[in-house]
Amino acid sequence: MAKYKHYDYSQGKFIPISFDKQILPGTFEHTLHYLIDNEIDLSVFDLRYQNDETGAPAYDPAILLKIVLYAYSRGITSSRKIEQCCRENVIFMALSADTQPHFTTIADFISSLDQEIVKLFLEVLLICDEMGLIGKEMFAVDGCKLPSNASKEWSGTKADLQKKKDKMEKAVQQIIARHREMDKTEANKAVIEQEEQYAATLKEKVKKIKDWLKDNDDKPGKTGKPRKSNVTDNESAKMKTSKGVIQGYDGVAMVDSKHQVVVHAAAFGEPQEHGLLEPMVEGTRENFVTIGKEEDIFEKTKLTADSGFHTEKNMQMIMEQGIDGYVADNRFRQRDPRFKESDRYKERFKKERAKYFGSSIIYQPKDFTFSPNKDYCVCPAGKRLHRNGGNVLINGRRAIKFRGSKMNCVPCDQRAKCMRDPNRTETRQVAYFTGATEHKTETFTQKMRRKIDSLSGRLIYNRRLSTAEPVFAHIRSQLGFDRFSLRGKQKVNVQWLLYCTLHNLLKVHRYGPGFA
Repeated sequence: MAKYKHYDYSQGKFIPISFDKQILPGTFEHTLHYLIDNEIDLSVFDLRYQNDETGAPAYDPAILLKIVLYAYSRGITSSRKIEQCCRENVIFMALSADTQPHFTTIADFISSLDQEIVKLFLEVLLICDEMGLIGKEMFAVDGCKLPSNASKEWSGTKADLQKKKDKMEKAVQQIIARHREMDKTEANKAVIEQEEQYAATLKEKVKKIKDWLKDNDDKPGKTGKPRKSNVTDNESAKMKTSKGVIQGYDGVAMVDSKHQVVVHAAAFGEPQEHGLLEPMVEGTRENFVTIGKEEDIFEKTKLTADSGFHTEKNMQMIMEQGIDGYVADNRFRQRDPRFKESDRYKERFKKERAKYFGSSIIYQPKDFTFSPNKDYCVCPAGKRLHRNGGNVLINGRRAIKFRGSKMNCVPCDQRAKCMRDPNRTETRQVAYFTGATEHKTETFTQKMRRKIDSLSGRLIYNRRLSTAEPVFAHIRSQLGFDRFSLRGKQKVNVQWLLYCTLHNLLKVHRYGPGFA
C-alpha cells in the first residue's frame, strides 16, 4: 500500500519575508506597483492633507490606491475584507508594506475620491495613449445598468410615499387596538411580543418617510409629470433591464475599438439613456484636451451607439457638430435584410392562431371608435383611450396618438387580441393619421437611418458590439462588480471610475510594452 508524507494546509509557519520579493515581475500586482510609484502623478492627493505641522502622519495615497485597486481586481469590494487581507495575505502585505490601514480609513479614502479620481483616470488614460493602446479610429458608447445600495420598494412620488405612510400608520393603530382587546383576556405572550416588534419596525419606517417628505420634493420629469424618488438614495432611479426592474445607476463608458480602452466614463441616475449621449461626447473631448493629445478627438474618430441613445435631438447634435456618427434606431434590425426571416415563426403562429379563431388576433385602428373632436377613442372592449399627442410625425405622416390607462388595459380580458406582446406591453396605443404627408425637409433621424442602412454604415456599426460589450463583461464577470455598494451619485461615480481605471490598468498589463 502506498505511503505518503503527512501534510496539513491549515498549519502556520513563521518565516522571514522580504516584501519586494513577493511582487513578482509579470504579475498584475507588479504592473500596478510600478505604475503608481513611477508613472502616475499623485500630487493631487497632497491637497487633502494639511498635517505637516500638526496631526498624525497619514497613510500614503499610493499605498491605499495599490491595495484598493488590487482588491477590486480580485473581486473584493468590502473595506473590512481589504483590511483583513492586509493582515493575512502576503501580496496585500507586500503592496501595503505591512502598514495595515483600518477599514474606516479605506472606506473614507474610497468614498472621498470625487476630486482625485478624475485626475487618476486621466493619468492612466495618458499612459494608455502613449503606449499606443488607443487607436482613435472608432469609439463606442454604451451603458450598463447596475443595482444600487437602495431598495426599489422605497421608490415613489410624494403622493405614493404619503399613501404608503398612511397605510403603515393604520396598520400600527390596528395592532395597538388588537393588543388592548387581547390584554382583557389571557393571550399568547409570544404573539404579542412578535406583533409589538413588528409595530416598532413600522414606526421606524413611518418616521423615515416623514423625515424624507419634510425635506424633499418630487423630481420633475421631462413630460412635466413627477418622477419617482427614492427615500434611501434619491439620486438613483428605477430602471428596466432584461432581468426586471432595478433601483440603481447606469454606468456609461466610451470605449476605443483597438484594445477596448475606456476613454471616458460616468455614472448616471437616469432611467433612460436618451439624454446621456451629449455629456459623454463632451466628456470624451475634454479628456483628450486635458491630456494634451487632441483638440477635438471626433474630427477623425467615428462614434457608434445603440438605439438607447437615439433621439432626433441627439442626431441633430451629432450632425451639427460634424461627428461621423452611426446610431441605430429601434427599427434598425427590422430593416436589415439578414433578419428579414427572423419573425417567420411568429408570423406562422399568428396565422395559425388567426385560422383557429377565424379572425385576426390583433385589433387594428379601424376597430376603434374615434370621437368627433378626436379627444379620445373607444376600444373594442368599450374602454376609453385618451389623447397623448396631437401633431405627431410617424414615418413622414402626421397623426394623433391615443393611449389607454393601466387601470383599463392591465386587467382587460381581451389583451391577447389587442397587443402583440401582452406580457411586455402594459397599455395599448393607437394612432389616427390625419393624411398630411411631410416631404419638404428630411429629419435628422431620416438622415441617420439612410446613413446607417448603407453597406459601409452597417459594417462600421457592426463593430460596436465587439467594442463596448466586452468592457461590461470584464467588469461584471471577471472583476465581480455586479452592484454599486455606495450611495449618492458622487460616490457611485467614484466607484464606477475606479473600476474603469482598473480595466485600463489591466489593458496596460496585458498589451503595454514592457508589461505584456
